[in-house]
Amino acid sequence: REFLHAINHFAATLTETFLQHSSFELQLWNNYFHLAVAFLTQDSLQLENFSQAKRTSILAKYGDMRATIGAAIRDMWYKLGHRKIEFIPAMVGPILEMTLVPELELRKSTIPIFFDMMLCEYQLTEGFSRFEDEILHKLDSEVEGGRGDEQYKQLFESILLSCCREHPELAEPGENFVTLVTGLLERLLDYRAVMNDENKTYSMSCTVNLL
Repeated sequence: REFLHAINHFAATLTETFLQHSSFELQLWNNYFHLAVAFLTQDSLQLENFSQAKRTSILAKYGDMRATIGAAIRDMWYKLGHRKIEFIPAMVGPILEMTLVPELELRKSTIPIFFDMMLCEYQLTEGFSRFEDEILHKLDSEVEGGRGDEQYKQLFESILLSCCREHPELAEPGENFVTLVTGLLERLLDYRAVMNDENKTYSMSCTVNLL
């Protein structure tokens, strides 16, 4: 809780002192995002790994601090305005790691950041290849590391498709991107599920599908 207070204090200072024009400090903002994501993803806050009694006790005393810091990260991202492009693709990996935390409300509030990244790059280059390449690369290692599930795939698909359809210029490329990522995610999840399966035929089939 004390670390959360400190991170929120850093955020307020960044916004007040290191955001506008010549006072903007890229490295400080970058450090903030990495610190906040590291806080959110630490083992001691992953309540689903605890017993029901311990989980209930923590929620009663502190609430789910992941939701709190996740909302703060989202708000800080949007405050960057035209500076966002300076954090693409470097921040794709940390944001992906955050959205993969298995907490429904956190996922719903932070997955839209991906669309904002797509839109930001598209407005400058009429494409979002840097963002796309980075998320495909990071998704592979994250799922291999045990993160991601069917709920995430469904949320990613529904939220981003909804966002893309609200912007005609991104409707088609956005839908193609979402289809690509959800297809990869499905194959990665299948492959992870059968890695230790004794049915070698099914395991080989999943490997071929992934390739």
